[in-house]
Amino acid sequence: MVGSIDNDFCGTDMTIGTDSALHRIIEVIDAIMTTAQSHQRTFVLEVMGRHCGYLALVSALACGADWVFLPESPPEDGWEEQMCVKLSENRARKKRLNIIIVAEGAIDTQNKPITSEKIKELVVTQLGYDTRVTILGHVQRGGTPSAFDRILASRMGVEAVIALLEATPDTPACVVSLNGNHAVRLPLMECVQMTQDVQKAMDERRFQDAVRLRGRSFAGNLNTYKRLAIKLPDDQIPKTNCNVAVINVGAPAAGMNAAVRSAVRVGIADGHRMLAIYDGFDGFAKGQIKEIGWTDVGGWTGQGGSILGTKRVLPGKYLEEIATQMRAHSINALLIIGGFEAYLGLLELSAAREKHEEFCVPMVMVPATVSNNVPGSDFSIGADTALNTITDTCDRIKQSASGTKRRVFIIETMGGYCGYLANMGGLAAGADAAYIFEEPFDIRDLQSNVEHLTEKMKTTIQRGLVLRNESCSENYTTDFIYQLYSEEGKGVFDCRKNVLGHMQQGGAPSPFDRNFGTKISARAMEWITAKLKEARGRGKKFTTDDSVCVLGISKRNVIFQPVAELKKQTDFEHRIPKEQWWLKLRPLMKILAKYKASYDVSDSGQLEHVQPWSV
Repeated sequence: MVGSIDNDFCGTDMTIGTDSALHRIIEVIDAIMTTAQSHQRTFVLEVMGRHCGYLALVSALACGADWVFLPESPPEDGWEEQMCVKLSENRARKKRLNIIIVAEGAIDTQNKPITSEKIKELVVTQLGYDTRVTILGHVQRGGTPSAFDRILASRMGVEAVIALLEATPDTPACVVSLNGNHAVRLPLMECVQMTQDVQKAMDERRFQDAVRLRGRSFAGNLNTYKRLAIKLPDDQIPKTNCNVAVINVGAPAAGMNAAVRSAVRVGIADGHRMLAIYDGFDGFAKGQIKEIGWTDVGGWTGQGGSILGTKRVLPGKYLEEIATQMRAHSINALLIIGGFEAYLGLLELSAAREKHEEFCVPMVMVPATVSNNVPGSDFSIGADTALNTITDTCDRIKQSASGTKRRVFIIETMGGYCGYLANMGGLAAGADAAYIFEEPFDIRDLQSNVEHLTEKMKTTIQRGLVLRNESCSENYTTDFIYQLYSEEGKGVFDCRKNVLGHMQQGGAPSPFDRNFGTKISARAMEWITAKLKEARGRGKKFTTDDSVCVLGISKRNVIFQPVAELKKQTDFEHRIPKEQWWLKLRPLMKILAKYKASYDVSDSGQLEHVQPWSV
């Protein structure tokens, strides 16, 4: 298993520790942004990565930096002037701060180092801007691991043990790695060879090869960053004369704003006129629709909640009014960012196509909800931030419990009927049990958990942590479980309960949610552009199922699935998908809490080969 904050190992999307390092970097950038804005300053931030620009690239993407320097993709000759032009343009657009991110191994096309001091001198002498350098250094290696890293490391650890148990003396040494949301095994020597090839390509100044060898997600990040950071002059963008509207639906989720920013900028770069719909379908029906420009969404990536405003209202009862607004603003395509309500809304709009031809346009939904309960995607925007909130809170609570000794905490999480947050929060925080709706439990299970905790109190770890999803059972409420544990634990342990509530919906988005929101929304916009291109000049109406889709991550791919097909996979009564990937990780939490449980290995990876990726 690869543990490295640089994410510099070929063959895996993420190494263990990278996400936590990004958390440290983003915390610093968020803090710097507030001081830079009040002082109108330029900041040059140096992040780790001697031979790999992953941290620099992803943090630039996550904060919308003005410029980024990477070892794999040096700036073209004459970059000094280009960068100064870009900085002064941004100042002219009333942007009060400039952020430049530099990987410590940044080089120019001649392989000469580009240092943060050199960049500072350049900005000061050429532009006379007040400029400061911040070198993050070893802060990036420290701090508590993020929720993503804890779960990634737990999953990889299991996969590694299974790989060892299945291996024979002839099996080649392998690396357990992550591809999308899928654990895979790759031959160690192939990965090492490819990692060395990247360095060789950089030494030989074959920089395009270096980016290609870094793999799919690195190249994708670089392309997305370039599209979102640099706007071509208006007269250089061929206009499509199409209007594309963006709307937020459902409860707020951290990362929604990053998704809106990305959609707006990709849309404008593709030549569309972008419209923002305020306050969900409610606002849509009332005509709260305005054009939104490139600079209007500046600085949105780091903002929590939903700036456009979002509501749970469904379009069903406003179909007439919404159709009228679609016609009045001649909306040619619709991008919906939201949770289960967005999914239901998309189904309603799709069903209304026969009656209202205005809805015969490409429509795509990007899942954004803390509950992570949208069919068609393993992840939704906002769930990672909520998971980090839960994990942080559990860490603090465990600390308080270890001070008082012999105390069990019962913590209630959000998620509707979907147990994702309770289950994954339990895995990340090292809980003793997590009660969820998907796995029915009865009084015998509660009793065995109490007995288990009683035994645990006899050991050196005299504290317990139990998570409960808010809707896991109608009668076994948080109060009931608290009272049961208090009664049964008398004389052995005492109990406290804690309902986390709406703090799970708030807060600044985590690096994962900023990037996931940015990338998936850009991908949705590309799909809309491709659909509109097909129909151009033919005045074609979109009536087929494949023009109303949910975009999601499924195992290792980003895929568009027609809502009509997803209907079969949905439990509408409980607002969850019928099959959920993370339920396979349930036994892992039990094993780690010292319960006897069996782990299903039928899905474990076979040894594959490293695929070099073509740009």
